[in-house]
Amino acid sequence: MDGSYTEGTHTAVCGKRQQFGSRFLSDPALVFHHNAWDSVEWSEEQAAAAERKVQENSTQRVCQEKQVDYEINANKYWNDFYKIHENGFFKDRHWLFTEFPELAPSQNQNHLKDLLSENKGSEVPACRSSEDESGLIIEAQHSCSSVSHGHKTQPSPVEENVTQKLRHLEICADEFPGSSATYRILEVGCGVGNTVFPILQTNNDPRLFVYCCDFSSTAVELVQTNSAYDPSRCFAFVHDLCDEDKSYPVPGDSLDVIILIFVLSAIIPDKMQKAINRLSRLLKPGGMMLLRDYGRYDMAQLRFKKGQCLSENFYVRGDGTRVYFFTQDELDALFTTAGLEKVQNLVDRRLQVNRGKQLTMYRVWIQCKYRKPLLSSTS
Repeated sequence: MDGSYTEGTHTAVCGKRQQFGSRFLSDPALVFHHNAWDSVEWSEEQAAAAERKVQENSTQRVCQEKQVDYEINANKYWNDFYKIHENGFFKDRHWLFTEFPELAPSQNQNHLKDLLSENKGSEVPACRSSEDESGLIIEAQHSCSSVSHGHKTQPSPVEENVTQKLRHLEICADEFPGSSATYRILEVGCGVGNTVFPILQTNNDPRLFVYCCDFSSTAVELVQTNSAYDPSRCFAFVHDLCDEDKSYPVPGDSLDVIILIFVLSAIIPDKMQKAINRLSRLLKPGGMMLLRDYGRYDMAQLRFKKGQCLSENFYVRGDGTRVYFFTQDELDALFTTAGLEKVQNLVDRRLQVNRGKQLTMYRVWIQCKYRKPLLSSTS
């Protein structure tokens, strides 16, 4: 294992987890006094050395035949990973509640209500339809336009047909898992539930419903057979983030939060934008997409050997799973192109320490929060 699976965790101090950026190394002589240090600045020499290392390990690319295999059989490689490690590899991500308070439903619902109240005068009428659900956007907009201008013309047969289809969609929407919930969270790439179960255990609000999906059927089975899995509060399903033909089991504009934790980096870069676009359509106006993933020049990227590079900053591990290393600008472009507004886009540079072996490891992660705009009169 090359170590690139290691995730961003936060050191407990006096029993309380702190946000990154709160523990600084002012005296290098004290480096082994703690397990990790926050916001570690790199010297010009260190940054240059990291760039040289990446250039070096990228000179030899994986042959095209193998690249095709890694793409076509990606689910096999991840299934094999979870068959070997089951639920003993990753730790539960309790740090998420510090970095992403949006995972506390009651708090975020109040915030959303405030936003809606502030924008109430500029919102469009509730005749907005979802283009990814109905495919009838032109006719639906025409129907809404007539109503909003007070016209009481007799509906045409085409409009009646559109109305019937839209009503059918509304009925279907009432039948999806968690349809009675008032706060809905989806985690994409849930693995064995290291995010989902802490959310369910922390929040007892009966109005909360959590969806979780993974590319690996083995991982989803491990979630469903976990003693903490409650079908009345959670729905786990197999889903390929890159499959454009397979829909999610929820209607558009229905989710409050979508979580992407070390998952976007696992897919081929050319497919990332469309994947984010599809997810964006599932968010409610004001809903948030939360991401934490690998940053450029993270220790894991520097450890790759020649012959493991698939394309620029995209690598394959020894077990056949893949990983990409992002910059802030790349992620900002993905989210804003999908129509989301930036709330947060931070680099978390940390120095992790193995005090037993007297080793230092420089980690680089990126943390993002992007919000779907509230409806406006110009939309």
